[in-house]
Amino acid sequence: MGSPPGHPPLPRGRRRLLLGLLACLCLWAACDGGPQAPPAPPPAPAEGISFFGIGRESRYTEAVRRELSRTLGREAIERRSLLDLEISFRGFLRDHLPELDRLHRRLNDPPDERVEHEVTRLMYRYARQAGAPFDVVDLIFDGPTGKPLLFRMRFRRDEAGTVAALRERYGPPEVLPWKTEGGESWLWRREGDLLVLSFVPDQFGQPSHRIDLYFTANLEEAAARRERTRRGGAPSPPPSLF
Repeated sequence: MGSPPGHPPLPRGRRRLLLGLLACLCLWAACDGGPQAPPAPPPAPAEGISFFGIGRESRYTEAVRRELSRTLGREAIERRSLLDLEISFRGFLRDHLPELDRLHRRLNDPPDERVEHEVTRLMYRYARQAGAPFDVVDLIFDGPTGKPLLFRMRFRRDEAGTVAALRERYGPPEVLPWKTEGGESWLWRREGDLLVLSFVPDQFGQPSHRIDLYFTANLEEAAARRERTRRGGAPSPPPSLF
């Protein structure tokens, strides 16, 4: 069969390609009367709050520690530590975040004793020298499960625009004015995670900044495990970290 008038014959390679495509189109049209809608993609997982790429479903590993060291510099490590959830002064949680106040009391019962927890606490005191926009960073992971519990960052100057970045990422905050001390805190909630940014005035009235990130579901799990242990029950085995 010749080519259409006025057109040169197709090269053999292109002709075979077009014939193959035509056969595929015919087969597709014959199947079930026409094209089918593609399957709907699975729903995206609920997004909580994360810092340094670590969210509530993350686990502490040596690889995580090495990556954090590259970002924040050399760390000090504690394997047992207090879990004090208070922010800037006693009564803040009671006044503004009663759910965290209840968690704090569950984790620190009896209240007249020094209650230490099995954790991995990473403390970075020279993060700014490593190029991070923070003066001090404390990251506390649950010992038995490796899940993050409480992250704290402090910085006086905000050259990196951290405050603006938080507003851009998480939207307008809930403002928590302090009854005393002359400060103010901003609150974001995401899928049970709580992030509190506090403006803490110094003796000259200039604010320094404090970030407290609570992975509430993981703190609840740690509190329930402590309560089972205190009642004499054997704690549930933690999931494998690997």
